[in-house]
Amino acid sequence: MKTATIVGSGLVGSLWAVYLAKEGYEVKVYEKRPDLRKAKISAGKSINLATSYRGWKALDAIGIGDEIRKIAIPMYGRTMHDTDGNISYQPYGINKQAIYSVSRGEINCKLMDIAERSGKVSIAFNEDCVNADLEKGICWFKNSETGKITEVTSDLVFATDGAFSAVRYNAMQKLDRFSYSQNYIEDGYREILLPANADGSPKMEVNTLHIWPRGRFMLIALPNFDGSFTCTLFMPFDGDKNCFNNLTTKEKVSEFFKTTFPDFYNMMPNVAEEWGNHPLSSLAIVRCYPWYHGKTYLMGDAAHATVPFFGQGMNCGFEDCTVMWELMKKHGDNWKKIGEEYQIARKPNGDAVQDLSLQNYLVMRNKVADPEYLLLQKIERRMAELYPDKYFPMYSMVSFSNIEYKTALEKGNIQENTIKAMIDENNINHATSDQDIDVFIHKHLEKVFSMA
Repeated sequence: MKTATIVGSGLVGSLWAVYLAKEGYEVKVYEKRPDLRKAKISAGKSINLATSYRGWKALDAIGIGDEIRKIAIPMYGRTMHDTDGNISYQPYGINKQAIYSVSRGEINCKLMDIAERSGKVSIAFNEDCVNADLEKGICWFKNSETGKITEVTSDLVFATDGAFSAVRYNAMQKLDRFSYSQNYIEDGYREILLPANADGSPKMEVNTLHIWPRGRFMLIALPNFDGSFTCTLFMPFDGDKNCFNNLTTKEKVSEFFKTTFPDFYNMMPNVAEEWGNHPLSSLAIVRCYPWYHGKTYLMGDAAHATVPFFGQGMNCGFEDCTVMWELMKKHGDNWKKIGEEYQIARKPNGDAVQDLSLQNYLVMRNKVADPEYLLLQKIERRMAELYPDKYFPMYSMVSFSNIEYKTALEKGNIQENTIKAMIDENNINHATSDQDIDVFIHKHLEKVFSMA
């Protein structure tokens, strides 16, 4: 019997357990937290996740996508809220393409249920990994309730225990020539749960991601099935007029929302009372290499933790599962070859998704309200409509395809610069007719498609 230990029962760990069970492995999962399924999950417990093409591909490959779709809400675009309470809408793609809002807790519980249902996966909770022997496939776990230390040996070990991975910290980071960096961005986040109306109806349009872009900071809201919205304020900790460290009293919080997000304040005038219900949290990017040693492999955030501004953290981790599974089918039980190809294939894409995430933060908090950017988006969208099989905007490459992240980043930036040059060369502005824009697009076809 082939055996595997997975450290961490989060999203990637639980999904990977399903994959391994499908391939005939006896899988033991160890999680340092209590069982999520035994606690009441609040819709606003953590940042809602946006499931897109890569995530669905990983779920559908093993036949569980439809189970997850039952707890997912499609979002077809962004709804922007300005300082006067006016709203505008930007579709994400063409032909009703959507990303899907899903509660982190709900999808995690569902994936754990599916894993255990296989009959080949067991999950132990309150078990903290305190050490690992990478070469021998041994992990040591300490039970947080009893203090008992358990030694577990298996054919393979997969560290899916997040940005602050215990396996990576206790073992991999002690390897010679192991590269590691952890960088916090200047901004943090705090969540707020916007409840439904008294009759259970939502206070805003459901099938869209809501953004209040304010230049240096932003508020976003994603829908939940109970009519509520999980809202997240991203803002600097300090050093700015609008920063978390200036919001020290309920009065200051209330005034901040009243003047900065007036329509949100009208929907939730008691926001200051709810302010302390969720902690102020920080955001970090983790880069490391190599991603495997001996019998031990890093996956998901343990290998490439990112910030949440492109909604790709979970999708990228799920894509790790897809790639690893395809390599298993290619190389059988030759895990040395699998490990080498896995890290060579995924490391550049892990780096790219981090760069994309930081880049999209600037788009969401600032550019979505910038007339020049909106013009560029209009032209890009028209190109995609005219030539859906040839032209893919960066957002579509990332969210609606499995084009490699590194390729999406490189091509997307080139495309943006090319379109900016086309706008300047032809003096295109918001008054330019749709017919004239089409003429300019056709005129620049060769240049456009050479980089598309």
